[in-house]
Amino acid sequence: MAHVLAGYRVAAREGRRDWQDAGLPEGALVSMSGCVTTVVTPNDWDEWFGDLGSAGRARRDGLHVLAVGMAAQDVPAVLEDVAEGGWDVAAGGLPERLARAEAVPGGEVLGFELVGYDSGIWHTWTCLGGLVNDVAEATGVRPGRWGLIQDEGEARVAAEWLTASGLGDPKVFLWVAVRLTDCSG
Repeated sequence: MAHVLAGYRVAAREGRRDWQDAGLPEGALVSMSGCVTTVVTPNDWDEWFGDLGSAGRARRDGLHVLAVGMAAQDVPAVLEDVAEGGWDVAAGGLPERLARAEAVPGGEVLGFELVGYDSGIWHTWTCLGGLVNDVAEATGVRPGRWGLIQDEGEARVAAEWLTASGLGDPKVFLWVAVRLTDCSG
């Protein structure tokens, strides 16, 4: 499946927090969401780095540079969702990068994370209580290494089910499976 670059996140790998689903594996977890991990942002108005060089310069000890790839077929719905959520798509940043449809750079593909947008924040399925277990019960899909789904087909099934279920309401209505690639080098 073709993926386009959403941008780069500079994030820590941290263990499961007490309030997160017990269904997550032990050890370090990977997420692009500031809800569950420390994320360095380039400025006050955009949480995303637009290029690998600036993300790499922002990296400190214990942080990793993640390239976030989104399936090209999900881009139109995501652009509509972020516009409805208040993101001025004409202002650049993520919507502009998605519209350019740049390829995701090489690196170690870590897996897929279910994420959704809400008023400037990208939530992960692991930050809204019980969703990991709800998805597992309904679809059989469970997080594996790093707390990520390792198979893209399974991740897409889980995202579609989660969107249809409405269980992210009132925060997230559209869930997508993004591919996280470690570009820390």
